Amino acid sequence: MAAPTNRLHHRRLVLLCLFLGRLWETGASQIRYSVPEETEEGYIVGNISKDLGLELRELAERGVRIVSRGRTQLFALNPRSGSLVTAGRIDREELCAQSARCLVNFKVLVEDRVQLHGIEIEVTDINDNNPKFQVENLEVKINEIALPGTRYPLPDAVDPDVGLNSLQSYQLSPNHHFSLDVQTGDDGTISPELVLERALDREEDAAHHLVLVASDGGEPRRSSTVHIRVTVLDTNDNAPVFAQPVYRVKVPENVPPGTRLLTVSASDPDEGTNGEVAYKFWKISEKQSPLFQLNGNTGEISTAKSLDYEECAFYDMEIQAEDGGALKDRTKVLISVEDVNDNRPEVTITSLFSPVREDAPQGTVIVLFNAHDRDSGKNGQVVCSIKEILPFQLEKSVEDYYRLLTVQNLDREKTSEYNITVTATDRGTPSLSMEIQITLHVVDVNDNPPSFSQTSYSVYLPENNLRGTSIFSVTAHDPDSNENARVVYSLVEDTIQGAPLSSYVSINSNTGVLYALHSFDYEQFRDLQMQVRASDSGDPPLSSNVSLSLFVLDQNDNMPEILYPMLPADGSTGVELAPRSAEPGYLVTKVVAVDKDSGQNAWLSYRLLKASEPSLFTVGLHTGEVRTARALLDRDALKQSLVVAVQDHGQPPLSATVSLTVAVADSIPDILAELGSLESPASPDDSGLTLYLVVAVAAVSCVFLAFVIVLLALRLRRWHTSHLLQASGGGLAGVPTSHFVGVDGVRAFLQTYSHEAWLTADSRGSHVIFPQPNYADTLVSQESCEKSEPLCASDDSRFPIEDTPLVPQAPPNTDWRFSQAQRPGTSGSQNGDETGTWPNNQFDTEMLQAMILASASEAADGSSTLGGGAGTMGLSARYGPQFTLQHVPDYRQNVYIPGSNATLTNAAGKRDGKAPAGGNGNKKKSGKKEKK
Repeated sequence: MAAPTNRLHHRRLVLLCLFLGRLWETGASQIRYSVPEETEEGYIVGNISKDLGLELRELAERGVRIVSRGRTQLFALNPRSGSLVTAGRIDREELCAQSARCLVNFKVLVEDRVQLHGIEIEVTDINDNNPKFQVENLEVKINEIALPGTRYPLPDAVDPDVGLNSLQSYQLSPNHHFSLDVQTGDDGTISPELVLERALDREEDAAHHLVLVASDGGEPRRSSTVHIRVTVLDTNDNAPVFAQPVYRVKVPENVPPGTRLLTVSASDPDEGTNGEVAYKFWKISEKQSPLFQLNGNTGEISTAKSLDYEECAFYDMEIQAEDGGALKDRTKVLISVEDVNDNRPEVTITSLFSPVREDAPQGTVIVLFNAHDRDSGKNGQVVCSIKEILPFQLEKSVEDYYRLLTVQNLDREKTSEYNITVTATDRGTPSLSMEIQITLHVVDVNDNPPSFSQTSYSVYLPENNLRGTSIFSVTAHDPDSNENARVVYSLVEDTIQGAPLSSYVSINSNTGVLYALHSFDYEQFRDLQMQVRASDSGDPPLSSNVSLSLFVLDQNDNMPEILYPMLPADGSTGVELAPRSAEPGYLVTKVVAVDKDSGQNAWLSYRLLKASEPSLFTVGLHTGEVRTARALLDRDALKQSLVVAVQDHGQPPLSATVSLTVAVADSIPDILAELGSLESPASPDDSGLTLYLVVAVAAVSCVFLAFVIVLLALRLRRWHTSHLLQASGGGLAGVPTSHFVGVDGVRAFLQTYSHEAWLTADSRGSHVIFPQPNYADTLVSQESCEKSEPLCASDDSRFPIEDTPLVPQAPPNTDWRFSQAQRPGTSGSQNGDETGTWPNNQFDTEMLQAMILASASEAADGSSTLGGGAGTMGLSARYGPQFTLQHVPDYRQNVYIPGSNATLTNAAGKRDGKAPAGGNGNKKKSGKKEKK
């Protein structure tokens, strides 16, 4: 028993699979459901998420929704359950009238995929309507001479349901004279007819009452009744007859109300009232009845309201003709409504993906819309187009759905918004069209880096600027929008002179203004090269660089610096020698100055600011050379004071001054001779202090006179050794302290080196003669001075001012001469006195220069003594016993030796006791002097 049952089950399962496979093949393109009518709102039709292959959460994420057109939405999506539910009560009869199948079609859109799925729902009928007669009471008139078997049509009942729920049967109440016969038409409709079974006798029974019941086949069964009153008439043997059994007419839908459609006509050969025919609607639906009107006397059918092909394209009805004798005939009228292009296309936007990113790829769907026309045929065929030349194109999707796609890359910087006009036109005659405006916004993408207006910038900044000074402003433009266009400025890291660039310059990140963090010095560096970066705030950020050159402009902020003559540290002035035999144009010295500035600010000019004899000297305007303007006269003072000003050409100009002291004498003994009669000239600057100077000079003179008397008393004891010195003592006793020449220093120098250098009074060529040394007579060691030699300790020692030498004088050596062309420096090429000479032993030259400077300083301070020890040249009291010539600044390349063009070089060799190339005959003397 179990085996047959299992086989039967397997067969059913196989049949079910085959059925489902066939169903899948035929319905794979769309999803089908069925729902009974009159269900409550929220009735579950089917699980749409499962049938679409989507999860519940994807319904909202993917934008699944129902799109339909031209009718009220009957169904809805339940996002919680993923089910398709009813949105309200569904009346099949209202929706589909008498159609055998009631199908509702719509589309489900999966928005992110831009996919449309067709949904077909069949609304099944339920028995919710009773069969209904048009009248509740019906009167049927029958002539008494009617023969049995005569048929009389009865009104049909109308049941809007379909299938078994529609009208199925009629029943007539029991009666001896009448029976009911039901006729079935070609379309399956049934019509009741009253059949006369027995002859009527008006005199026996003038009226008969019957009840006709119409029933459907639904569950539960529904029915309705009509009461029929049969009136027995006298004889009328001709019934009306219509000219046509069926009347057909076609009418355009745009006919106005009251238009005559057709006229039905029935003829009756009887006379009198029996031949008068009246017309009336016999069978017409409730929806059709208000649209048409029938003239009962003429049979003319006309429109009562406007017809609409889109609502109903075909009408059928029955017209009954009845004469006065109650004889009747019926005919059918078929009215076909022809479509007229009276409806414009309708465009419904289903999905609008706005805004759209400007980097959207080609083929991106922008808009999905539906374009349809309620007309039919060509009148309902719609063509959509875009008039403007835009980076979009229309593409037909499914049925009457269109997609608007991108065909080019969008650029928000060129067009940020598109107003797209879509024109929908039908193919009717004349054609109707409709336009819709679609506004599409383009969202910015960071696809443009900031750009500068120039490829490079040059900035000129005067030096000595204030810290924090705004020096320049750069601006970069980004055509993007919002954050993508917000530009941030920065400096590319770099190193300048070992320091980061950010320590020199900063930039405002928002405005691009550059600020100087240092006060720039043109003499330190003249330009800065940097890279300015402009970055936007997009994601990812884009940037661009521009080179900026900052040039520091020179300002006149450095005064000229005098390199030669270099003033001693104690503030005293230098001493230059000029022989009285110098001709006009003789080069006395040269002022050497430099200016750290550049250009015009470093152009220097020299001028003589002050001079004790303004007409005696001139200063080269551009060379700084101090030359004699005329020949020196005997009346010219021994000491000439000059103040030379050096000025640059900046704005405003800066200047520096240097004071020079020129000793005018042919030889050093001449200097000593003239010092006896020298009176210090009053300085113009000291005119206001005359009184104080007179008092001071008088006091100093008294003290000095007393001191000289004491020294003379002490020196009398050694008259035999100082006879020569005493001869010149009277001439120098009253000489005041000089501010320019250290008299005591010169005297000490000559005393110490009297065995080495003698300047002849009559030597116009300033020859330097080096006789044989006589150390026993002229040079005393430090030890002997400390023990018993009063010569070293006394200050009243006097040198002879005569030209007579103490020892035999050797003839002059011509190898020690320097011609004007041999003199180095800028003055070497100028004409001068060819006879001017300077000691060829360069060690002696340096010693002489240092002695003159130091002794002049000591003389100015009033502290010149000879107590510094032998061999120190009077310098040990100021500079200490360890003083050597290495402490003298090495400006020999800038030192111009008066009367020659020789410069002091090879300092190391001279300090090491090595004689230069020109001192061949004095190497032994130099060695001895170095030892001493």
